[in-house]
Amino acid sequence: MVKLSEDAVSAVFAALADPTRRAIVTQLAGGEASVSELAEPFDVSLPAIMKHIGVLERAGLVAHRRVGRVRRCRLIGKRLRVADAWLARYRVFWSARLDALEAHFQHRG
Repeated sequence: MVKLSEDAVSAVFAALADPTRRAIVTQLAGGEASVSELAEPFDVSLPAIMKHIGVLERAGLVAHRRVGRVRRCRLIGKRLRVADAWLARYRVFWSARLDALEAHFQHRG
């Protein structure tokens, strides 16, 4: 089980609050990528992408390594478990609500 530190939870959710950073995480879920590859789909400067990557790194979601002059980034999936563990507390609530909704529609049908 993942131990939830409020600072870790806040850092992960703050990093994921931005749509560009979420898109970067989605790209990295498919495997390691260079900063240039990560920047390609966006109409923003490379320094702006570097700032987004920095936020993700500080939140512990992304790590990088240098290969010559190229900075290669990878997703740290373990850190996403912090967000998942926090959300898990509320799954029971939503499951119960969805079960009740399903029962309501089955009763009416």
